[in-house]
Amino acid sequence: MNAPSRRRFRREGEERRRQDLIEATLDSVAEHGLQGATLRTIALRAGVTAGLIRHYFPGKEELLQEAYAALMGRMTEQAKAALAMEDASPRQRLAAFVTANLNVPIIDARVFSLWATFIGRAGADPSLARAHREGYLGFRNEVEAVVAEVLAAERREPDAGQLRHHAIAINAIIDGLWIEGCLAGEMFSPGELAAIGIKTVEAELGLAPEREDNQ
Repeated sequence: MNAPSRRRFRREGEERRRQDLIEATLDSVAEHGLQGATLRTIALRAGVTAGLIRHYFPGKEELLQEAYAALMGRMTEQAKAALAMEDASPRQRLAAFVTANLNVPIIDARVFSLWATFIGRAGADPSLARAHREGYLGFRNEVEAVVAEVLAAERREPDAGQLRHHAIAINAIIDGLWIEGCLAGEMFSPGELAAIGIKTVEAELGLAPEREDNQ
């Protein structure tokens, strides 16, 4: 049986070391599950001692919470990167945001497996439940901001309650298609899930279909 590959533990400062330990934790959870990802296995993966881990994190629960928060945050940041489009309309930015959420690297079997592992424990672990809530609300806030831009461009002025409603619905649309893509991506043609996502999100917002230019 081959020994797990070790990450090179960089000596580049406190924050870099914390990030290395978080990555080693995600690797260990992916390979061994939450129970099997002990401080010893995480330390082995990172190439450090368990005592050094305790210098950065009080214990395993805090390290797992940070790892899950990092996983969720990374997915949100990857989706947000699609919004940095020059000379794009709000509607185009919304489409790019939905597309980013429904393509690699966010649609990924390993990412889904990690997410499912953590979420399965969240109901019984207040620290993971808190990390999940913060990640969910952070993503929903990003959705609200994009939706507000789109509706403003349509000369509509939704109140806070309407924006919240739209964000909850859009989050659910993206989540459902994301799960489909992660579990059975080979069943869909390239771009199919993103196209469905964009059409469904635009319908949720009551946007008229865009006219195609005549060829």
